[in-house]
Amino acid sequence: MNDLLRFFKANIRPVGFAWSMTFLSGFGQTFLLSLYVPELLRILDLEKAEFGSIYAVCTVVASVIMLSIGHTIDHKPVKRITTLVLLSLAASCFFLGFSAWHISLLFIAFTGLRLNGQGMLTHIGFTLMSRCFDNDRGKALSLTSLGFSVGEAVFPLLVSAIILQYGFKAAALASGLVLIVYALGVQFMDLKDFDRQQVNTAAFSWKALGGTFSELIKDKRFFIIVSPSFALGFISTAIFFYQYVFAEEKGWSLPLYASFFTAYAVTRFLLSIAGGIWVDRYGARKLFGMYLFPMSIGLLFLSFVEHIYGALVFLILSGISMGIAGTVKTAVIAEVYGTARMGTIRSLFTMFMVFSTAMGPLLIGALLDQGVSFSRTIFLLFVFMVLAQLNALRILKVPRVREVNTVEEV
Repeated sequence: MNDLLRFFKANIRPVGFAWSMTFLSGFGQTFLLSLYVPELLRILDLEKAEFGSIYAVCTVVASVIMLSIGHTIDHKPVKRITTLVLLSLAASCFFLGFSAWHISLLFIAFTGLRLNGQGMLTHIGFTLMSRCFDNDRGKALSLTSLGFSVGEAVFPLLVSAIILQYGFKAAALASGLVLIVYALGVQFMDLKDFDRQQVNTAAFSWKALGGTFSELIKDKRFFIIVSPSFALGFISTAIFFYQYVFAEEKGWSLPLYASFFTAYAVTRFLLSIAGGIWVDRYGARKLFGMYLFPMSIGLLFLSFVEHIYGALVFLILSGISMGIAGTVKTAVIAEVYGTARMGTIRSLFTMFMVFSTAMGPLLIGALLDQGVSFSRTIFLLFVFMVLAQLNALRILKVPRVREVNTVEEV
């Protein structure tokens, strides 16, 4: 822990910037957007499956766009890219606020929120830290991932309070204003060090980009790494998207359930820190082979325990997996592929991750509308997650790439 604190003090500016990216990504994450679901279902008169379909289509579109722009962090000025992403995310919040006017505005809002929030802001933060650090990469990534935990602890409380007091429109517009203010603040930051760390200086071409993606997909390592990430995105998004619907069907107290989410955020926060230390000590590949097992056990509690405390156990165990995932998913990509084309390579993995978050609400919403029980649905998700984790164990046979880091670490 002392090493982590010393590292943070010595690198507070670059790490703090990356942390702000994951923190602000909360405006496009499912845990926050789920707060708008009950009101949007009522206002737009939509069934859960219909709403899940809209969310899925928008997320798929976002994932495709992500694939075409994620590479920009490898060769474009970081300040310019970050500013554009923040302003686009702010505009998406405004569209969400006015989505009651017409359903087409909801499509635009969700596409922008998923692309710029969950997709690009997260991508920027983790890519920069992977490229900046080698020996201390785990620490840098763990501190960056703490933005998720803090956002999950803070944003739901603030946004739900605004929704209850002033309505969802006010909450969405306030979110957009916060993002605009931060985008203005970015203009006064010195981010040139990030630009100097770019090692991919070749001129961009769509042909070369397509060749890189084709090469990656044909590589067996890709499917070993992408399977648990896909499973985690699919399952966590589906559950958190419909979490309040599940709570109502179970007859659980919604305020009590919401308070349990704090335990999830705290657990994720602590394991994000521990995960970074463990990555530097043991290597990302060892953790990657086992990080989904805690959440898998939690799914069994959620499926078979009728008391609301089954949900508490699930949230705590999910916090363990999600906390470690924030660090290990990016670190293992860097260990296996190197960092020379980190933005381009990570954008492909991010595309599949974003795509998985589209399929989760869509398929689970369809199952629920067809009358499949809550317990059976969760158990099916448990089986899926265990199979994905067993496949991930194959990463232990993949050697680590040894490279000379182009950046001098502090």
